[in-house]
Amino acid sequence: MKKTVSVNNYEFNYEEKGSGEKIILIHGSSSDYRTWENQIIVLSKNYHAIAYSRRYHYPNKKIEAGNDYSMKEHVEDLRAFINYFGNTPVIIIGHSYGALMGIELACTNPEIIKKIILAEPPAIRLFVSNTPKPGEIISLLIKRPKTAISIIKLGATGIDPATKAAQKKDMVSAMQLTAKAILGKKFFNNLSEKRKEQALINLTAAELTGSGFLPLNPEKLKQIDLPVLLVTGEKSPKVFGNLADRLEELFINVKRVEISNASHIMHEDNFSEYNSNILMFLKESKTLE
Repeated sequence: MKKTVSVNNYEFNYEEKGSGEKIILIHGSSSDYRTWENQIIVLSKNYHAIAYSRRYHYPNKKIEAGNDYSMKEHVEDLRAFINYFGNTPVIIIGHSYGALMGIELACTNPEIIKKIILAEPPAIRLFVSNTPKPGEIISLLIKRPKTAISIIKLGATGIDPATKAAQKKDMVSAMQLTAKAILGKKFFNNLSEKRKEQALINLTAAELTGSGFLPLNPEKLKQIDLPVLLVTGEKSPKVFGNLADRLEELFINVKRVEISNASHIMHEDNFSEYNSNILMFLKESKTLE
């Protein structure tokens, strides 16, 4: 059932189904709560599944000119959204930007999270700043050359040209450049026109030109004492696997799975295998409680 709720001085659209333990699903960039349609159906059989559209995403109120697309604000929204429903701790399922939000919340408010499922969080701030300086790249090339090269490629072929297109108000080009870099050209070309429209309507210039990701402290990640499922796509650009490698090193209670024949939006590309893996993780981690 689709509903709205006002928290943190903003009205959010969300969908909920089922009863029992609460699961909050957090979408990534260029997306909204509709991305979870194949998870809501399955999860609601045994859980109270709630998928919401993040601030400025469809069908919520759009960002106003001059406002920052702030990850800090998105994390505060998530915290307020969880507290609105009460009965914490909850299970969090996050994809990409949403997965990164889940990590941030786990660092600051682990008491309201029971377990967490993270699909390819773009944890670039573990290595470099939002606009990497030459010294940062050189240092990373020495320590982790594969990771450095993959981050450089993501910026050079996707994020940087997409940002320039957004500054020129060419959001169609910005969406295409971003999506091809994040999904790979083959998976982007295979997207339906409906899904491309969802990506376009949810990508804003403010996100590309805004304050970016929050810093990540490796020592804080080592202190997250929660069951973590780290999910990657078999066909995803290499940068996401490299970032997941580092996260897997840091989390103390982590399981990692790879979804076959899937890229960055693996919960859409191969939702059957994705769903099976998260249900198995939830069942396994429940027996250990």
